[in-house]
Amino acid sequence: MFVWITHRITGLVLFVTIAFKIFTAFFMMTKQAKPDWAILLHTNPVVDTLLIVAAVFHGLYGVRTVIIDLGIRKEKPFFWIFSSIGVVLSAALLILYYTRNY
Repeated sequence: MFVWITHRITGLVLFVTIAFKIFTAFFMMTKQAKPDWAILLHTNPVVDTLLIVAAVFHGLYGVRTVIIDLGIRKEKPFFWIFSSIGVVLSAALLILYYTRNY
């Protein structure tokens, strides 16, 4: 049940954050002075963090669901395996994001 709810919530978070990034990107591409609110929101690290974590867990729990739909019925081990992979992958991507040098 936790995976089902998390998969749905991360899907909504992805939808909102990607739409948010696209919306603010339109303002970032103008040749005139860029609005301060668009710059602030488009470069906000909280939004990027949400996007990274939601994408990792949504993708991994989606793969888990496909594997279970194919007939392998070991749901609890898959939950722990994919959750562990998600935590490690999210941590690695966030470290890479926050330590980038550009």
